Amino acid sequence: MRLELSVDRSSPVPLYFQLSQQLEAAIERGTLTPGSLLGNEIELAARLGLSRPTVRQAIQSLVDKGLLVRRRGVGTQVVHSQVKRPLELSSLFDDLEAAGQRPATRVLVNTVVPAGAEVAAALAVPEGSEVHRVERLRLAHGEPMAYLCNHLPPGLLDLDTAQLEATGLYRMMRSAGLTLHSARQSIGARAATATEAERLTEPEGAPLLTMRRTTFDDTGRAVEFGDHIYRPSRYAFEFQLLVRP
Repeated sequence: MRLELSVDRSSPVPLYFQLSQQLEAAIERGTLTPGSLLGNEIELAARLGLSRPTVRQAIQSLVDKGLLVRRRGVGTQVVHSQVKRPLELSSLFDDLEAAGQRPATRVLVNTVVPAGAEVAAALAVPEGSEVHRVERLRLAHGEPMAYLCNHLPPGLLDLDTAQLEATGLYRMMRSAGLTLHSARQSIGARAATATEAERLTEPEGAPLLTMRRTTFDDTGRAVEFGDHIYRPSRYAFEFQLLVRP
């Protein structure tokens, strides 16, 4: 596919960055789909009147982001687009579907456990009382994207493993008649443990995005406490910031 690319030499923005931004936008729009080949660096450089090192730097920046991969004997290939999740009360499953990422889920744990102090405080239940624990690996285009650990109060809904692998947790809640109203959420980052790295196919110690969320229904009851980790090469949170009047 021939992309409409151009660079502005009068702009203070580096030429390689102009090119990488246009290529990234084409990947996010779906103009460049996963598996498609980017084309020859020499041809691209000649077409835009750029040096090969400039084009190579633009491509390498997208390789570093995990959007492109260089394959010997094949060329530079689109891997996937990064999912940019808005900060709103939505599920990862729904966000992936909306981004055209073909989500899949692998349930690792689906059991009842005694509530530890942190979980008990989040769900407003007695420490040591039974809560439901669900651990899932969320994939997109067959690649691990996030590890999700959720605790829910007992008797809230039927947490069928087959259903958890077929759809999102919030969809199951809504189907059970729960009205999700609000959430308290914190976002951070830390290094991957050996187990987390293996699950997400990242090196041990690699940076991971973290998200903790307590979700409430329309009666003010805590219905879910989530502790999630994400691969930053595949995932980002988007904020909209407003100036106070």
